[in-house]
Formats: sequence, structure tokens, C-alpha cells
Amino acid sequence: MERKTKVAAEDSKQEIIITREFDLPVTLLFKAYEEPELFEQWMGTKVLKMENKKHGSYAFETSHNGQVVFRANGTMHEFVPNQKITRTFEMEDSPFPVQLEYLTFEALTAETSKLTMHIIFKSVAFRNQLLQMPFAQGLNMAHNRIQDIVEHLK
Repeated sequence: MERKTKVAAEDSKQEIIITREFDLPVTLLFKAYEEPELFEQWMGTKVLKMENKKHGSYAFETSHNGQVVFRANGTMHEFVPNQKITRTFEMEDSPFPVQLEYLTFEALTAETSKLTMHIIFKSVAFRNQLLQMPFAQGLNMAHNRIQDIVEHLK
């Protein structure tokens, strides 16, 4: 399967840049990050809280066979519909410290858009540890689900 989501990580930097172009209008792409019901579908997780506003917060969890296997939460620092989200992201019960995420949504044409995620980690070591996990493959699959699920809303 072609990996359409690109992950760039320069040596000795505490960041990664993720880009993905979608065959979706920017309003629909943004909606996938804004609406809890859509977020749950493409992320395969349960949204516990989603306050899409400055100083709002969010939390979600993933379960398998009735057991919670993953929880994440964060604070929204900036929320500009169809343009950008700035937030923290924390994986609970993991060795990873909080990271800072800048999500930018860009209209390329009336029917296509681009998502750029700039993620900053506490250290290069934590960034590299995440990159050793199947992070890029999982993100690509999630972005494929956004395309499949949200295009039905056109």
C-alpha cells in the first residue's frame, strides 16, 4: 500500500513534520478533527471529551476486549476553524512526556486540501523512540480512513 502521509524527521532535531494531501475540501478535512463522532470513526477510539476552543481540552481512549489499552489527552491552545489547531498531546501511562502539536489545514483547490502537522518533542531521544514504533504506518492508515469516511459527506 502506498504511504501518502509523509513523515519528515531531520537528524538532531526534536520535531517531526507530517504532511498529507486529501481529495477533500478543507472544511470536510477539518470536520474530521472537530466532530467527535467522525474523530472516533477514523481514529478507532472513543472520545471522552472534546472542547474545541482556546483553553479547551480533549481526551480519548482505545479499548480492546473491554480493557483500556491507550489513553491520550491535551489542551487546546488555538482553535481556528478550517485553518489551525495548536494543542498539547499526552499519552497517559507511557514514558513519553507531553508534546506540542501545530496542525495547519490548507485549501489547495475547492476540492482538495493539505494537512501539515508540526510536532515538537521534549528531546530528540523521545522523538526517535516514537519513530521506532509503527507510528508512520498507523498515521497513514488513520489518514486513509479520514479520506474514506469523510468523502461520503460531500
